[in-house]
Amino acid sequence: MTSPKERSMNKDLANRLSGYPLLIFDQLVDDPEIATLQEYANTVSIKRLGFNDHGPVHMRTVTRNAILMLELLQKAGIPTNLEKEEIGTFEDSLCAVVLAAFLHDLGMSISREHHERSGADIALPIMERVLLATFPSDIPRRTLIRALAYEGIIGHMGSQRIHSLEAGVILVADGCDMKKGRARIPMILTQESRVGDIHKYSAAAIEDVRIGPGNNLPIRIEVDMSSSVGFFQVEEVLMQKINMSPIKPYIELCAGVKGGDIKCYMGGAPADA
Repeated sequence: MTSPKERSMNKDLANRLSGYPLLIFDQLVDDPEIATLQEYANTVSIKRLGFNDHGPVHMRTVTRNAILMLELLQKAGIPTNLEKEEIGTFEDSLCAVVLAAFLHDLGMSISREHHERSGADIALPIMERVLLATFPSDIPRRTLIRALAYEGIIGHMGSQRIHSLEAGVILVADGCDMKKGRARIPMILTQESRVGDIHKYSAAAIEDVRIGPGNNLPIRIEVDMSSSVGFFQVEEVLMQKINMSPIKPYIELCAGVKGGDIKCYMGGAPADA
C-alpha cells in the first residue's frame, strides 16, 4: 500500500514531467511488481542488513534529484549524450533517467553486494514492458532508452565506469540522498556498534541537501550538517560519486556545519561570498 509520503512525492514528480516521461512515470508508480520490489528492497536493506533506506522513498528522491539536475544542465545549454550524438532528443534522455532513477536499487531485494548489477537485470524486463507500452511501434527508440537506463542503473554505485551524461546524473542524484531522515529507521532499530556505523552516524548529521543553479556552473549542491561527522558523508560518499560522474565539470559542491564556515570542494566560493 502506498504511504502518504509516497503519494505526495508521486504528485510532485508528476507535476515536474510531461509527454512521454510522464507516461512512463505513471506506469512505474502504478506497477504492483515495482511496488513490491521497492518495499522488499527496503526490508532487506533495513531489517535484514541494517543499512539505510533503499526503498520507495529513496528511489523517488533520487528520481526527483535526477530530473532537477538534468533540467539544470539543459537550461545551461549542456546537451545530453543522445542529443550530442544526434541519435535522440532531450525527452528520450529524460525517459531513460526517470526509468533508471526509479528502478536503480531493485537489486537491494537480493543483496547489498553487486546490487547495481543484479538490479539492472531485475529492471530489464520491467523497462522492456514499460517502453513497449510507451513506444509500441518504435523499436530503435525503445532500444536506445533501455540501454541508457541500464547504464544508469549499473553505474549508480561508481563501481563501473560510465560514459553518458544521463548515467552520470543518476550517480550524483543517488549520492545526494543523504539527509538524516534516510538513516532514521536503522538508528531506531539498533544502537549496537557494528562495522560501517560511520556511514549511519554521518548520514544522521546531514540536515539538508539543496540542488539548484550554480554561481559559475550549471549545478550547485549545498550540504548543511549538524556536526562535523557529516563531512565523512560528503567526502567519502558524495564526492566519490561526483568524481566518477561525467557531469563532474558542471557541479559546484559546498558543505558546512550550521553556523560555521562553508567548505567548497569544487566549483567556486560560498553563495554569500
